[in-house]
Amino acid sequence: MSGPDPRPPSPGAGIRLAPVTADILELAAFRNRSADLERLAAARGVALPACGHLTRRPARLTLSVRPGRWLLLTAPATEGASAWEGAIPGCGAAVELSAALAATVLSGPAVREMLIRSCRLDLAAEAFPEAHAAATIMVQVPVILAALEGAMLLLTPATMARHVHEWLVTTSRPFGLSLAPQASLADFSGDNSA
Repeated sequence: MSGPDPRPPSPGAGIRLAPVTADILELAAFRNRSADLERLAAARGVALPACGHLTRRPARLTLSVRPGRWLLLTAPATEGASAWEGAIPGCGAAVELSAALAATVLSGPAVREMLIRSCRLDLAAEAFPEAHAAATIMVQVPVILAALEGAMLLLTPATMARHVHEWLVTTSRPFGLSLAPQASLADFSGDNSA
């Protein structure tokens, strides 16, 4: 998309915006060790999805937007980087990113319509279906988007979170904005086989 979407928003469609409480951990495979890391993660009950996809489990969301790298979102204080470092010796690294990334969930029937106003991705449901994830640029900020059932998860650098939040609030108002105080990972994680 080359510029802002000129179409008027769907009146009263509604968008709910909420910050997400979650710990964020990145798993990165060492060169040519992705299969080993995937096997060790599976032994811990974590399915590492293919690049561009996500998996949901109760209180856990795992996504990949770069080959050999995965983001694990869990309930706060569930499992830290040190627990993973001991479980994946020699095949990868675990890095705590909870302070580096801010997570927001946007839900409602007009979420995709609102986000296309500044997103470089084709967010049509056919092009970016549920259980897909991608890194892109929105409002001049690098972001990660993940398509959930009836919602979108947005991860932004913590240093730019206020800017992105203000843009989301301003852009969502014509659609019928509802601000929620907080969302937990359990609100949108669940069992799926994606």
